[in-house]
Amino acid sequence: MEKQSGPATGLMRTLSLDIARVTEAAAVAAAHFRGRGDEMQADVAAARAMRRELEDLPISGRVVIGEGEQDVVPVLYIGEEIGLGGSEVDIAVDPLEGISLCAKSLPGALAVLAMAGHGALLHAPDMYMEKIAIGPGFEAGIVSLDLTVAENLHRLAEAKGVEIREITACVLDRPRHAKLIGEIRAAGAAVALIGDGDIAGVIQTCEPEETGIDIYMGTGGAPEGVLAAAALRCIGGQMEGRLSALNDEQVRRAAMLGIEDLSRKYSTADMASGDIIFAATGVTDGPLLTGVKFYDGRIETHTVIMRSATRTVRWIYAEHLDVHKFALEAHDQTLALKRGAL
Repeated sequence: MEKQSGPATGLMRTLSLDIARVTEAAAVAAAHFRGRGDEMQADVAAARAMRRELEDLPISGRVVIGEGEQDVVPVLYIGEEIGLGGSEVDIAVDPLEGISLCAKSLPGALAVLAMAGHGALLHAPDMYMEKIAIGPGFEAGIVSLDLTVAENLHRLAEAKGVEIREITACVLDRPRHAKLIGEIRAAGAAVALIGDGDIAGVIQTCEPEETGIDIYMGTGGAPEGVLAAAALRCIGGQMEGRLSALNDEQVRRAAMLGIEDLSRKYSTADMASGDIIFAATGVTDGPLLTGVKFYDGRIETHTVIMRSATRTVRWIYAEHLDVHKFALEAHDQTLALKRGAL
C-alpha cells in the first residue's frame, strides 16, 4: 500500500505558490549566466537562490535529493535541514537541471523541486539509474526494464494502435547509449536525442501529441529519476528505474542510504508516494517551459506546478516588476529580519 503523508497533505495545498517562488528564484539566478560557459557559476547561483527561498518556508524540511553530500557542496546537501519550522517534509531539488544547456544557452534548462511528506521520496544515491517511462492511459507494466528494447517498443506501438515506425523514443545523447540507439532504430522506431535534462525528457512522454515523444529510455542520474517520478505521480504515466553502480564506492554510498539490493526495480510509486508537489521553472526556452526573459524594469518567468493529491497542473506565466527581490543580498536581509522577529 502506498505510504500516506497526512500531516503534510494540507500543507501542500497552501504551499503551491510558495514553491513556485522557489523555482522562479533559482531559474532567474541561473539565467543570468546563460551562454557564459561557466557551468559551476550558474549552478551555484541557482542553488543559493533556491536555498534562500526554502529557508523562508513554514516547514521542517529535509533535503533527500540535493546537490551532493555535505562534505562536497556547501548548500542544499543531502540531509540538510531547512525551513522556519512546521510540518516535516522531504525535499528533492535540482536547482539547475541541464547545467551544460544553460552554460551554452541551449534549450531545456530548468529549475526543479519536489516536496512530499517525510519518507515519501526515495533517497537515491548519486549514481546512474536505468530508466524507462511512458505517459498515462496504458495498462500497468506494458513496458518494463525486464523486456528487450524491441519488445517494449512493439508493446507500446500495439497499445497505441500505431505502426512501430510512428513511435519516437527520447534518449540522452551519450556514448554509453550507442547500443540502445541502434536497437531502437533497428526495431523501426525513431530516436529524439537530447543533450541534457532527462527530467524534462520523461515529462515529455505525457504529451506525445505536442512533444512528439512516446517513450523515454536510457541511463541517467538516479536523483533526476526520483524527480521525474514525482512529476509522473502528479500527471500520470508510468516509470521504472534500476540503480546502476559503477564502482565499490557507489555501492558503499547506496548501502549508507539503506539500499542493499542494486538489482531492485523501482516503480513510480516506489520512488515518489503520498501527496507530492512538483514545480519547475524554465531557465532557457524549451519544449516544456519558456525560459526567463529580462526586460527593462521587469522579469518574466514560466512555471509549472503539479500536485498528486488533486491531479492538478497549473501553468504560471509571471511578470515580476520588483526585479530587486531576486537579489541574493535582499533575501539574506529579509530572512535575518524575519528570524529576528520570531
